[in-house]
Amino acid sequence: MTVAWITAALAALVWAVEQAAPGTLLQVNADHTLRPPVWWTPTAPLAAYAAMAFPRDGARPVWIRALPVAALLVPVGALGDVLPGSAMRQFSAQETDSIAALEFRSVFAVAVAALIGMYAAARRRAVQALTERAERAERERHLLAERARAEERARLAAEMHDVVAHRVTLMVLQAGALRVRAPDEPTREAAEELRGTGCLALEELRDVIGLLRRDQPAAPPADSGPLPDLSVLVAESAAVGVPVELAEHGDPPPASPAVGRTAYRVVQEALTNARKHAPGAAVHVDVRYRTDGVTLTVRNAAASREPDADLAASGSGMGLAGLRERVELIGGTFTAGPHLDGFSVEASLPAYVPVAKP
Repeated sequence: MTVAWITAALAALVWAVEQAAPGTLLQVNADHTLRPPVWWTPTAPLAAYAAMAFPRDGARPVWIRALPVAALLVPVGALGDVLPGSAMRQFSAQETDSIAALEFRSVFAVAVAALIGMYAAARRRAVQALTERAERAERERHLLAERARAEERARLAAEMHDVVAHRVTLMVLQAGALRVRAPDEPTREAAEELRGTGCLALEELRDVIGLLRRDQPAAPPADSGPLPDLSVLVAESAAVGVPVELAEHGDPPPASPAVGRTAYRVVQEALTNARKHAPGAAVHVDVRYRTDGVTLTVRNAAASREPDADLAASGSGMGLAGLRERVELIGGTFTAGPHLDGFSVEASLPAYVPVAKP
């Protein structure tokens, strides 16, 4: 709009000055050549196009944007009133047979440029509307998928709470009764171990149920505790002949129980996979503690011997996929893939995870 108004004002200024004092701005030499040439004809279409093609956000009506274009057409259409006839006859004879034809061509160029600008603006609005519609449809599809996922998680949580947790609770109670009534010490020890394992399973089950129900009102924050001691896993791997190096950086932050168990499972699964698929390979476990979480990296080198086919084929094959789901469930990130000549597993976990009441 600014460029269009300036162009219209300058064109009107030249016309007004030449009307009042001919020859002031447009002079004719002895050979009847015009100096300077007709300057506003090439600039006017560009100004008209810009005024119509680039409306501001919350655009002005078309008729307001067309005001400088209309003001520009007046002096352009009145060229014959201020241009010396002797010079224009020579100038027009090289291109057209009359001054009126030159005026018509100038007005036509400005009008066509304005129409093209209107088309460009309308096309841009249509493309923007289609883009917004596609983005809105994508957001709605994502919300529907999230709702379906939340409903499925709630159903799974209900099934786990009503069936699995109930059965495990019965197993813990029966193991406790067996410990009390067992006639010999080995049986009592086995019953106590079974009861402890069942209690741990119940705690982990409550964590999972709470995470699945995070769309419901959250429970009061559980007491944060230290992250689990990973040196036990390292010692277990070393005991079966896998050289494992553990490096810890920083101070362990207090973390939710669910985070601690997930960190333990990540390292455990990574070391198990290294034992199965890369026998004899050195494994490096890098643990970097942050104030807001922990980053775990487990890398192994290339296998020093062929893996046992039966051992490598054992398991469900869903270990890494299950880890990814478990890490993402508590708001972390998980990556796993080849690294140099070996394999790498990396997980970044937050320190605190809100859970709903199971």
